[in-house]
Amino acid sequence: MRVGVVKEIKKDEYRVALTPAGARELAARGHDVVVETTAGDGSAFPDEQYVAAGATIASCEDVWGTCDMVMKVKEPLEAEYGRIREGQILFTYLHLAPDAVLTKALVDTGATCIAYETVETDDRKLPLLAPMSEVAGRLAPQMGAHSLEKPKGGRGILLAGLPGVAPAKVVVLGGGIVGYNAALIAVGMQADVWVLERSVDRMRELEMMLGGRITLEISNQQMVEEAIADADMVIGAVLVAGARAPRLVTKDMLSGMKPGAVLVDVAIDQGGCFETSRPTTHSDPVYEVDGVVHYCVANMPGAVPITSTRGLTNVTLPYAELLADKGLEGALRSSKPLARGVNVMAGRVTNQPVAESHGMPHTHLGDIVEGIDPSL
Repeated sequence: MRVGVVKEIKKDEYRVALTPAGARELAARGHDVVVETTAGDGSAFPDEQYVAAGATIASCEDVWGTCDMVMKVKEPLEAEYGRIREGQILFTYLHLAPDAVLTKALVDTGATCIAYETVETDDRKLPLLAPMSEVAGRLAPQMGAHSLEKPKGGRGILLAGLPGVAPAKVVVLGGGIVGYNAALIAVGMQADVWVLERSVDRMRELEMMLGGRITLEISNQQMVEEAIADADMVIGAVLVAGARAPRLVTKDMLSGMKPGAVLVDVAIDQGGCFETSRPTTHSDPVYEVDGVVHYCVANMPGAVPITSTRGLTNVTLPYAELLADKGLEGALRSSKPLARGVNVMAGRVTNQPVAESHGMPHTHLGDIVEGIDPSL
């Protein structure tokens, strides 16, 4: 198979979909790897490293125009819609639930669009989303702490406090991978950390993992209202796989928060879990609503591309190898997790939460590809 890697064009995005080491693995299996020139520069992987790994360097037009599968990091932007070809495989993060325009554009291409974030194992884990969730979770307290500084519009409070001065209160909404990693770093920064989680079993796990160094509360509407009213920082870390993020904090609730408090919405890729959230960029990351600072950068892991690119390739490469080795239909038949990752194929939406988000018809993947498990 001819596997292409394009350069990301999203603002402030420095990751690349494949490391030179990953390119070497694919080339060793007999596949042609074509990398757009300078695609890896932001992650400290110059073209020369890809060439040494057995890849070919080409123009953007050549990668899109000649490759059977194109690997990316972020969802295609409007300038890329016309480059996607019928029958081509697009393998990347898509986050389609909050984006009807992109969903319709991908349907119109006739391509097979596989979303990293909806590749799901039988035990409901999301292996291709996990490393970026870890990065975003670990970044969230760091970015939030910076936004709490007075010159940035924040309250002007130090997370750790001082002897004789109380630390900042950090409330994490959700105790999954993002929430755990956010709490881990916030605890390390010596903040007063509260995690709100719906599953009591998960709270028991978090208590064990974090050694009782956090306060755990059940997540419900009343507890969210009470917790954020006293918070200096609130980190939104909720996820419903493939679907739009639930709105946990409404605009009306902001008036009950401390002036200069910070909201960090890690769920912004899936539409955000705060009603007042809107996507921002690393170069212009915050804005204020009713005296509350909002940090809503939609590609947080892009700020640390050397770490993020390596972490991403670690988990995506086995699936890329499967697609390249067996071809699209063979790979989908042999891997239920990969089949669950297909969001759009042959002009139809195959992911039910995405279809429901936009009021579009849903087609089971088995109606397009023969031999797909009907229980998928």
